[in-house]
Amino acid sequence: MNKDQAEGRLEEAKGRVKEVAGKLVGNDELEVKGKIQKSGGKAQAAYGDLKEDVKDAVKGK
Repeated sequence: MNKDQAEGRLEEAKGRVKEVAGKLVGNDELEVKGKIQKSGGKAQAAYGDLKEDVKDAVKGK
């Protein structure tokens, strides 16, 4: 697992927590911020996954 994969999944989890917290307390702004953070984390994790795939392909795995 590379840095982008780890950081992306962490951001995704933090965003999910914010989203759920926003729903629970009725704070629409927190919920939206959580969704945005979650999406950003997914994108970063996907970028990390792609980097790993390319690295493995170059190594011949």
